[in-house]
Amino acid sequence: MLIAQLSDPHVREAGVLYQGVVDSNRMFAQALAHLATLDRRPDLIVLTGDLVDHGRPEEYQEVRRLLAATTIPWLAMAGNHDERGAFRAAFHDQAYLSRAGALHFCVDDYPVRIVAVDSCIPGLHHGQVDAAGLAWLEATLSEARDKPTLLMLHHPPFMSGIPYMDTYRCMEPEGLEAVVRAHPQVERVLCGHVHRSMLRRWAGTVVCTAPSTTTEICLQLRPDAAPASVVGPAGCLLHLWDPVHGMVSHLSHIGRFEGPYPFA
Repeated sequence: MLIAQLSDPHVREAGVLYQGVVDSNRMFAQALAHLATLDRRPDLIVLTGDLVDHGRPEEYQEVRRLLAATTIPWLAMAGNHDERGAFRAAFHDQAYLSRAGALHFCVDDYPVRIVAVDSCIPGLHHGQVDAAGLAWLEATLSEARDKPTLLMLHHPPFMSGIPYMDTYRCMEPEGLEAVVRAHPQVERVLCGHVHRSMLRRWAGTVVCTAPSTTTEICLQLRPDAAPASVVGPAGCLLHLWDPVHGMVSHLSHIGRFEGPYPFA
């Protein structure tokens, strides 16, 4: 199974630029088109949050219009820039989404099980999984202990070293870590939020954060670094599952580059 992870497109209303600078809608369309050019078609797209920038119905209308261009099945989870009510209304036809409360979900229709935990706190940018969310996750993971699983979480549960992003991480992750550690079938924890590709071993598995399909958060590790972003090479992650060889995750840059050349 090949799973494509797109994250943080920050789609705006038609004709409106993200932060007044970047055409995030066009870049999301390019990301979806990029997946169609791969030599192996993904079996599934997972969208790990911040689908829109302000949680407005008009932004979600544009997301749905853009997603209609792909024939690859997709699953969408919310991020801190999403608004639960508008998100539910926009994706009312997605049966896996809950009708009230947190937007946790589980989809078990593929060789790899997809479990999403809503780490968002309405009105705030940092994340946290509450006791009810932890109980739901424990019960859900316990239903299929022998099936390879991807766990999706918008906010990464670790310190990245980028000071202005760590303020908005998933806070108090100890309970979440204990649940995940008790379930070795979790092959990856997939996150968005940080607009960069990062890897960390955590809770007995590997956490991957995906780049944004729009701007890239600058890699600044000084404690006094000021928030900054660039329009760098956009990208996505590709998670390739094989029952013999396990899971391998690849970073795939979006765009046109010189080559290919006949050497490896």
